[in-house]
Amino acid sequence: MTVTASAATVSDFYYGAVTPVAAYLMACLGAALGLRCTTRSLRRPQHRARWLALGAVSIGCGIWTMHFIAMIGFSVEGALVNYDATKTLLSLLVAIAVVAVGVFLVGYRGGSPLNLGVAGTVTGLGVAAMHYLGMAAIHTNGTLHYDTGTVALSIVIAVAAATAALWAAVSIHALWASLGASLVMGVAVTGMHYTGMAAVSVHLTNVAGSSQSSADLVAFLLVMLAGPLLVLLVAAVIVMFDPDMMLGETEPKASVPVPAPMFGGDSVFPAKQPAEPSQSRSSW
Repeated sequence: MTVTASAATVSDFYYGAVTPVAAYLMACLGAALGLRCTTRSLRRPQHRARWLALGAVSIGCGIWTMHFIAMIGFSVEGALVNYDATKTLLSLLVAIAVVAVGVFLVGYRGGSPLNLGVAGTVTGLGVAAMHYLGMAAIHTNGTLHYDTGTVALSIVIAVAAATAALWAAVSIHALWASLGASLVMGVAVTGMHYTGMAAVSVHLTNVAGSSQSSADLVAFLLVMLAGPLLVLLVAAVIVMFDPDMMLGETEPKASVPVPAPMFGGDSVFPAKQPAEPSQSRSSW
């Protein structure tokens, strides 16, 4: 018996505007926390690595959470969709790792055009890899196909978004400016996601007899999302209630990272600056 594959109707908005709006808000939250953590790292050179690490985790979790909240709205007519747990978790690790590479590069080496170009390209390609690794985790009654041109466009958007995010991380320190930047970054990140999803088509080899998203699928994604959401919550608490500020320590002014040799010569850690009284006690 020969089974003929047929193109299925694919939707990214099974629950209407709920999933794209929630996904966008998560992308904005991760970006905002990442920007504030980077600002903290410049103000406290002695704790720079800790703040940059927290910023990378925040941005990475925000991007990954955005992706899988948006995927709750993904449906294939006539088929049920499931996910491979190992690949799903691996995509989270990829997101955090590549963002960390970019954040640490600009955090320690500065925001020169060359450094931003390298860090933005590496991070953008990593974000795209996270997206398509997450898509590779999909199991359904058929095969997924991608339009090459649209995939290439999504990668370009990812690189541009990553470069802009890293530039903002080392260049924008005022509260309202960074919040505005996070809103723009949220548009870029979710735009990359839905551009990548526009490249997807599904050819079914057999019909499952249902176009409904299964309760098991939604439950699985919610369980997967619980951990990163908790991490974002903890990061938000740390940023808003900075322990150094709660202890009443003075806060040095933000310093601009100066490029230093990665191997040999002086340490990449900038010299500790003398503390000056802070004019603002805002935790952000």
